[in-house]
Amino acid sequence: MSHKRIPKRKAAIAVGGVAALGAAALLLPNANASQSNGDAATPRTFAANDVSDVASMLASQLGDAFAGSYYDAQQKQLVINVVGNNSNVVNQIEKAGAVAHQVQNSTAALQTAAKTLKADATIPGTAWSVDPKTNEIRVTADSTVTGDKWNTVESTVKGLGSGVATLSKSAGTLKTFVDGGDAIFGGNARCSLGFNVTAGDGTPAFLTAGHCGVAAAEWSDSANGAPIATVDQATFPGDGDFSLVKYDDPATQTNSAVNVGNGQSVQINQAVEAAVGQQVFRMGSTTGLHDGNVTGLNATVNYPEGTVTGLIQTDVCAEPGDSGGSLFTQDGGAVGLTSGGSGDCTAGGETFFQPVTTALAAVGATLGAGDAGAGAGAGDAGAGGAVDPSASAADPGAGGDAVVDPSASAVDPGAADPGAGDAVDPSASASDAAGAGTGQNGTHHRSRKHQ
Repeated sequence: MSHKRIPKRKAAIAVGGVAALGAAALLLPNANASQSNGDAATPRTFAANDVSDVASMLASQLGDAFAGSYYDAQQKQLVINVVGNNSNVVNQIEKAGAVAHQVQNSTAALQTAAKTLKADATIPGTAWSVDPKTNEIRVTADSTVTGDKWNTVESTVKGLGSGVATLSKSAGTLKTFVDGGDAIFGGNARCSLGFNVTAGDGTPAFLTAGHCGVAAAEWSDSANGAPIATVDQATFPGDGDFSLVKYDDPATQTNSAVNVGNGQSVQINQAVEAAVGQQVFRMGSTTGLHDGNVTGLNATVNYPEGTVTGLIQTDVCAEPGDSGGSLFTQDGGAVGLTSGGSGDCTAGGETFFQPVTTALAAVGATLGAGDAGAGAGAGDAGAGGAVDPSASAADPGAGGDAVVDPSASAVDPGAADPGAGDAVDPSASASDAAGAGTGQNGTHHRSRKHQ
């Protein structure tokens, strides 16, 4: 399908029809600013996006005593794992407003265990990551790991010693989610656009999964459409799963936002590190918007195509076609790019994501649209209203910004308006998947400056 020239309209990241989960209703205004209770011994309340900086600071201060950290979303507290009984260590943690938690395994011990798994149990269909909540390595084997392969993994885990690692069986199959979507198309592959970025040379580009970038060199925003972007860099398998894809037209204007339908979007304002326990939202072209929590960091996944390291593990579902799609926080933090996993959005499963911070550093790009700015499209009637996480209600006089209707129990992907950026009906009470995966016009909106 040919591309329309749409002056003044800033392109927002958009994907195919949104599946019914009610996750849009969770994108509500909130005030999660870090607060201090005044007493150094009383834990502070943290916003999820703030904990990684504090945890990194404590990790450097505590040295070998630091054994990981996680976010207690219910209490809004940062928990720091420590080995040993050093009261000075506890005092440093409490002074920073965090909670000290004594554990058995040091960071070095868990790293050694991970190296053993890599050496002895790198079998397609297996994955592992550190779970700081249990202070253990969580090892998963999918349905293809049977017989001698299962015995190898099981004996390796047992050989690590008591309380070091756990092994569980997944009913699904670990795979990349490269096909079945309608957001971006390359050859016979279909993936989801992750985040718009500015490449190191100042040209407009976007991030998506690396296995999408190695599957095709050119990508279109419609099935059988003319290419709009070309892969510049791609990593997969190996040290990540990410690719930088540059728009062919250097005058392309993009907006740093995730479109959640019905003219509503979440403005992406920064790249953030993931924290275990953090609530996250995933947008993908096959299944739309879903939410869940980060469950592990620095995950290793042994896909059939090869081993990928350094991933984020979550309990958010995903399906083929969601690859490369956005993982983000409620208040506009870019967290990850969908890589792969097992299960689906009916039975559930686990999904792994490429950290955005690592991808940006590797390709030399910056998040956002350069001179267009991350908030360039906010309040622009042509771009659709943006979700304002700091607002308590839609303000008709505030430039047309809209907030997600908190009364929504589901969204309706069948209500997509090709001209409105895959509009969604947040008041719908049932799912209509008829529009998903059909290559609707407007799946990935973009515009070109007049020459």
